[in-house]
Amino acid sequence: MAPAAKERRERERIAVNPAPLFIVGVGRSGSSVFHRLMCRHPRAAWLSRVLEQWPNASPANRALMHALAMPLVGGSLSHMIDPGECYDYWEQLAPGFTSPCRDLLASDVQNDARANVRGALSRVPTKSRPQLVAKVTGWPRVGYLREIFPNAKFIHVMRDGRPVAASFLKVPWWRGWRGPSGWLFGDLTSEQAAEWQRYDRSFVALAGIQWKILMDAMDSAKQSVPASCMVEIRYEDVCRDPVEHFRRVAEFAELPWVRSFERTIRTASLHSENEKWRRDFTADQQAILDAVLHNHLVRYGYEPRVTDEPVEAGVTHKGG
Repeated sequence: MAPAAKERRERERIAVNPAPLFIVGVGRSGSSVFHRLMCRHPRAAWLSRVLEQWPNASPANRALMHALAMPLVGGSLSHMIDPGECYDYWEQLAPGFTSPCRDLLASDVQNDARANVRGALSRVPTKSRPQLVAKVTGWPRVGYLREIFPNAKFIHVMRDGRPVAASFLKVPWWRGWRGPSGWLFGDLTSEQAAEWQRYDRSFVALAGIQWKILMDAMDSAKQSVPASCMVEIRYEDVCRDPVEHFRRVAEFAELPWVRSFERTIRTASLHSENEKWRRDFTADQQAILDAVLHNHLVRYGYEPRVTDEPVEAGVTHKGG
């Protein structure tokens, strides 16, 4: 195909497909569960874990999206092909996307990366599944993505910072063990460094500081996003009433509320486990994390613990 014809075909494909829907958040915040359920909508297309294993396998990913429309195959496939963040795939499209030391902004977008990302992501949706639903966590990257897709919509999934910070300490890929000089979130400010020193360079405190850094970055990023292009949800609220909140998100994304999707949401079992971190942490560690996060918890509508009330189970929605 001649270059001009190929470029015209790419522009036509981009124009026909709805604007991408990006799920963003700190990570360890329930966004993976939310993403997986969101991709069960019959009009959703996604980056599958095939691309995590083989970043160059875009044709295979698209073939899987096509196969979902086959009556005898699609139902079982949608349960087997989980969506992923696919960072190696992103990295080959836009070097630096995966592990920047600060949030990526509109001014960071280079022309070749813009063309690569637009072209590649425009080939993910199909005629029967036209809505791309993708997830990125850590730095928001909202300004960067909006520069490439000006009409993109964003779902910010947030969660109480205490279980999030505690979860950082449980995963093998957390780089905070190397200290701020070895992680992916830049140098600490003088205020952050002083806070870390105040708690004898506690890793619990550092995990809490990371959550605050990323939430501050999201606050900054969303300032330039029209209200019509971003919705924020709390994972705890989704666990309490998943149908209400997925219906809200579907309306925001202009996706029809269909029976099959409602049935999927109603039968999903969701559990916030927001108090599990207290059972895992010592009293001193709990006190450190409560103190480090206090002001930010209040800002985002979470109740900081100031008494010795007993630890209760997390919020649960049992499917059925």
